[in-house]
Amino acid sequence: MWLHASCKLDFEIPVATPFILMLRPRSGSQQWVAREQYMLNPSTEAVEFTDLFGNLCQRLVAPAGFFSIQTAFDIEVADSSDVAPGAPFVPVEQLPDPTLPFLLPSRYCESDRFSQMAASLVEGINPGYNQCAKIVEYIQNSLAYTPGEGQEIISATEVNQKSQAVCRDMAHLGIACCRALSIPARMVVGYLEPLRPMDLHAWFEAYVGGRWYTFDPTQQTLAGGRVAIAYGRDAADVAVYTQFGDPVEILNMEVHVEQISAPTD
Repeated sequence: MWLHASCKLDFEIPVATPFILMLRPRSGSQQWVAREQYMLNPSTEAVEFTDLFGNLCQRLVAPAGFFSIQTAFDIEVADSSDVAPGAPFVPVEQLPDPTLPFLLPSRYCESDRFSQMAASLVEGINPGYNQCAKIVEYIQNSLAYTPGEGQEIISATEVNQKSQAVCRDMAHLGIACCRALSIPARMVVGYLEPLRPMDLHAWFEAYVGGRWYTFDPTQQTLAGGRVAIAYGRDAADVAVYTQFGDPVEILNMEVHVEQISAPTD
């Protein structure tokens, strides 16, 4: 399907402030960007680089006063997410090198603390995709999805002590449990067309059966219409904006996604 997606961020900047932004999707096997707009108001010099995980990042110094960032793009994405019950576990010694960082504990996904719990959750389940699906089922049965409720980033250990969570929290818990079973897992931040209320969204991917598969504990049926903006070990790696120095006030954030016809020119 073709989607038009946009994001607008408005800030009040007290003094000139360095930012790193992560708002541009990249084309790849699962998505293709046909048109793109990126506007800074007031116009500001920016430099783009690619981080360790292949994400497109923009580096700039926002001037004091009102500052706005607007991005929009037309993109072709899959209208459904692949599922693969029975896809096998890949032994660590056979994993591709780029997947190895996603086996390790990270700031918000303390997988070393979930070894016993994860093993008990998947007891009797065939290693691989089916274990990941069982972990998602546990998260859905244990946590109520409450979009817009969680402003503070919390770790998987903290999430597991709660009764409700946002998408980011649920992804952290899923990632930690998968890694505890030696299954590489990574966080994804982007857009989900069926999401209501509309906002930026987080889910996770696990590497089984020789490829990455999507898992989303917030959705009872795994939906397509996903646009990936950033991949990382956890939320610390995939912030759509990071500012340095004294805190700045975000005045407004608007996210829109809609289906469109294929571009003609």
